[in-house]
Amino acid sequence: MESESAETTESDVTTCYRHPKVESHVRCTRCDRHICPSCMREASVGHQCPECVREGARSVRQARTVFGGRISAVPVVTYVLIGLNVLAYLAELVRPAVVDRFEMLGAELLGPDGGHYYWQSAYSPEFHASGVVDGEWYRLLTGAFLHLPPTEGTFGIAHIAMNMFSLWSIGRVVETQLGRVRYLALYLLSALGGSVLVLLIAPGDHTVGASGAIFGLGAAYYVMARRLGSDMRAVNRFIGSLLLWLVLSAFVTSWQGHLGGLLAGGLVTLAYAYAPRGSRRTLVQAAVCAGLLVLMVVLVAGKVAALKSGA
Repeated sequence: MESESAETTESDVTTCYRHPKVESHVRCTRCDRHICPSCMREASVGHQCPECVREGARSVRQARTVFGGRISAVPVVTYVLIGLNVLAYLAELVRPAVVDRFEMLGAELLGPDGGHYYWQSAYSPEFHASGVVDGEWYRLLTGAFLHLPPTEGTFGIAHIAMNMFSLWSIGRVVETQLGRVRYLALYLLSALGGSVLVLLIAPGDHTVGASGAIFGLGAAYYVMARRLGSDMRAVNRFIGSLLLWLVLSAFVTSWQGHLGGLLAGGLVTLAYAYAPRGSRRTLVQAAVCAGLLVLMVVLVAGKVAALKSGA
């Protein structure tokens, strides 16, 4: 009798489904399986196992902003962009030739003496082309991550200091509302928009700086404020000062880059703000961004072809 009772008691012992050697008397409130103390996860009622917690996290709908972006408290992309700009600036200090190699330049001739000459479609063999016209399309984007060296230009080191302060101030607000993916697309398209307008209007200019992208963020801030129904008095003063700087700085900076970034950023953010809600919203927003990118590629290709033909 004693042996039979012991067998019955031993067979009734329950163990954790994840740790079969650990005795357990607590069940997961979701799947009803036994779990040991190391597997218990606090729930609103009782405890859940790790698998049910993960499954629940996947099934919970992520909170999103009015523009469709996922809510995030830390503006990671803004910090990364600032870091990339600072790293590029340090590279300039160590190797000044980086600026000549990666700045935005539409078309120029390099002479046998190492000098820079205005572009001409017909040139002698001892000269060679430089810039986007020579297939260096990467300059359209890399120039937006470079800045004036400390001893050059009107602003010197203040150039990167002002741009990074503006990026930190505006970028954090815009990223929080748009989410990381939409924000990054906005920034890069604004930077490209500035470079494309420089190429179209002043292909011989050498330009550097994140100003085009930052003007795009400024336009985004204005559009977002209107969409959210914010008090527009402060916003109007901000956009007014931005436009005033665009005009006043035209004598010492690339107004084409500023205006191109402003227009591209405004267009992208209009798509973000007023795309129809629902399952098609992301598709519409992505289509507008892709359409703008295609348009800029076509404009660049057309301008390059015109420069090469001497038109």
